Amino acid sequence: MNFLYTFASTLLLSLLSLSSSSDISQLFETWCKEHGKTYTSQEEKSYRLKAFEDNCDFVKKHNEGNSIYTLSLNAFADLTHQEFKSSRLGLSAAPLNPDQRNLEVTGVFGDIPASIDWRKKGAVTNVKDQGSCGTLVYLCKYTCTAFYFVAIDFCYNTRCLSLLAWYRIADAAGACWSFSATGAIEAINKIATGSLVSLSEQELVDCDRSFNSGCEGGLMDYAFKFVINNHGIDTEEDYPYRAQDGTCKKEKLKRHAVTIDKYVDVPPNNEKQLLQAVAAQPVSVGICGSERAFQMYSKGIFTGPCSTSLDHAVLIVGYGSENGVDYWIVKNSWGTSWGMSGYMHMQRNSGNSQGVCGINMLASYPVKTSPNPPPPPPGPTRCSFFTRCGAGETCCCASKFFGICISWKCCGLDSAVCCKDRLHCCPHDYPICDADRNLCLKRAGNATRMEAIEGKTSGKLSRWDSLIEAWIQ
Repeated sequence: MNFLYTFASTLLLSLLSLSSSSDISQLFETWCKEHGKTYTSQEEKSYRLKAFEDNCDFVKKHNEGNSIYTLSLNAFADLTHQEFKSSRLGLSAAPLNPDQRNLEVTGVFGDIPASIDWRKKGAVTNVKDQGSCGTLVYLCKYTCTAFYFVAIDFCYNTRCLSLLAWYRIADAAGACWSFSATGAIEAINKIATGSLVSLSEQELVDCDRSFNSGCEGGLMDYAFKFVINNHGIDTEEDYPYRAQDGTCKKEKLKRHAVTIDKYVDVPPNNEKQLLQAVAAQPVSVGICGSERAFQMYSKGIFTGPCSTSLDHAVLIVGYGSENGVDYWIVKNSWGTSWGMSGYMHMQRNSGNSQGVCGINMLASYPVKTSPNPPPPPPGPTRCSFFTRCGAGETCCCASKFFGICISWKCCGLDSAVCCKDRLHCCPHDYPICDADRNLCLKRAGNATRMEAIEGKTSGKLSRWDSLIEAWIQ
């Protein structure tokens, strides 16, 4: 297990001996250091401490009971339950029209293996982190001023840094559906071709807009349809994840690293056929991930209680049994600090046809029979009919007229983020432009701490004038 998993176990022991508010404060300070959490004001820190203390009480009460699974103070312990639900889910589980469902009886027939773990077969990529996809909206209160509605990205560069109080009032849903879909495609590609390739969730977030809604939510079936109609999907390396909605990079749509031929929907509430499917390959499923115990889950077989109102998407990567209790092996997209290094064991054969958290209700998987196309040779990227950028460069709009780009420039960075001042660009892994301070930033640990890019000049971007020089007409 990783270090954070071991640290969470240590915190569990500390919880049992808590007796005063000073003990809670000391535990909170230790937790902040281990998870890299910092806050912009004492007021915000006090708010987070209150949420942390409430989660401490919840975790302690659960772990003192007779449950077969354990909770811990993981990386989300400073979030209220409502905040967590608002930013880490994202399944749009409106039922498909029965005529649209591709129901087939497939998978392993005859003798089903007693257990299977597709991770051990090399068919599962590393656990990813969907982050808080989208813009988080807060109500900020300034000293001697009125209330203002602002987006969190705006808060970083305004007086909101010295606010007296702040309250989350609305949030984006999340991009879990894209991670579940890519995980299933990555797996079947490995099974069919022998090659494990990490695929681009960001391409789905930005470009799959016929039925899905990016950071506002989506459905795996629609993602599979998009990949089929697009004749493939790009790699994570070439089209990296940014945890926010963006403009579709149409030049990336032509890079078909992995293809699929069709997809299959497992009949709802049919655990036997779901087991047959998982015996053949990892399967995308919808679940209810909004229970508070789900937020703080640490280890063991999760048995609920849990609603069957589907709001989250995950990937089943195997199954097994422990002490007479059957379980699914579930890969989540909340990073490795959650659960068992990013995974959960969820009870199966619970006696409820819908399954714990509705895991049997909305399952599907891609089918691959055709080989992947050969990789295209590097070449120029077309920005418009008249403008192209070279291989390894990014098209950025230099001027607009009534919302239409009429002039383009080229940023000398691959998959770069174009800054709003239309003069600069930032690397994709430091996607937040701060023109006032000449920095490219990224969120680190939580939404209130920022890191500058480490370049040639003491942690700052390798001089903004070098970025300007990287732009060509």
